[in-house]
Amino acid sequence: MSRRTRQVIIAVAVTLAFGGLIAFSCADEASAPSPTSSITTDASHAAPATRASVGLPPPSLDGPVSLEKAVHQRRSVREYTHAPVTLADVSQLLWAAQGITSSQGGRAAPSAGGTYPLEIYVAAGKVTGLEAGVYHYLPQQHALAPVKSGDLRRDLQEASHDQTWVGAAPVVFVIGAVYERTTKRYGDRGVRYVHLEAGHAAQNLCLQATALGLGAVTVGAFTDERIQELLDLPTQVKPLYVIPLGHPKSDS
Repeated sequence: MSRRTRQVIIAVAVTLAFGGLIAFSCADEASAPSPTSSITTDASHAAPATRASVGLPPPSLDGPVSLEKAVHQRRSVREYTHAPVTLADVSQLLWAAQGITSSQGGRAAPSAGGTYPLEIYVAAGKVTGLEAGVYHYLPQQHALAPVKSGDLRRDLQEASHDQTWVGAAPVVFVIGAVYERTTKRYGDRGVRYVHLEAGHAAQNLCLQATALGLGAVTVGAFTDERIQELLDLPTQVKPLYVIPLGHPKSDS
């Protein structure tokens, strides 16, 4: 073999070796998950292809009931009439709980470090302008993404240790949380921050319900796994509150 031939062979071998290493390195980096790849801003679903997101009416910023009066009148309501809730009411309630309230993306409820771990789901049974089914609230769009069809209120009642008000309410809100959004910044202390935030959002929703002439009750007794199964929640979304809501009976 001539000296020139050996030089060519060595050059080709070196090129292939380094090229292969470079290609492997790039492919490995591209396929490696980022630290937040499994923790999205919204725990999204593959919505049924035939059902587009439902745009919500814009929220009102000037209601007829003062904050002081709403605080004074708020009570846990467990008995409801058969009257449906309107889509405008659902819109207002979702906005009060987790709606965008600033140009910087701030929301109606305070969040530790702006990590926003909460996700809100709506199980609609009797909502005018909205088919029965489960929906996921998208704060950035102020819209509802369909998750699954069908009236699941009775199933949610069973999953909530058979609390009848869950099945009787025309609509049920479920507040869940992706803990990792907050704990990745604050560690174990973040768990407390998530629970505090859920309380803020739930109180906002209940006060807004009172201001709208509606009634709600916060429910914490339920089987987590069953709620996740019924609502098709992503694995990382853990349910914290079940909140049935409707028009209160006069004697409730």
